[in-house]
Amino acid sequence: MYVCICHGITDKDILKAARSGVSDIYQLAAETGATTGCGSCLEMAEDILRQQSDQQPSFLNVLSSNKPQFA
Repeated sequence: MYVCICHGITDKDILKAARSGVSDIYQLAAETGATTGCGSCLEMAEDILRQQSDQQPSFLNVLSSNKPQFA
């Protein structure tokens, strides 16, 4: 679905950017141009980024969940 009509950015484009390391709306704007036109897509773009970051385990969470077990 189109999120940013001004620049033709879809939800899939935002998810792809998030998977490649984009973590905030400023980075998303720099990478894709989303939110830099009329701005009406800002809230939806932020929601998509937030949902994606909630689904991806952070590096520190992965490390802490793999603690070695000592006998």
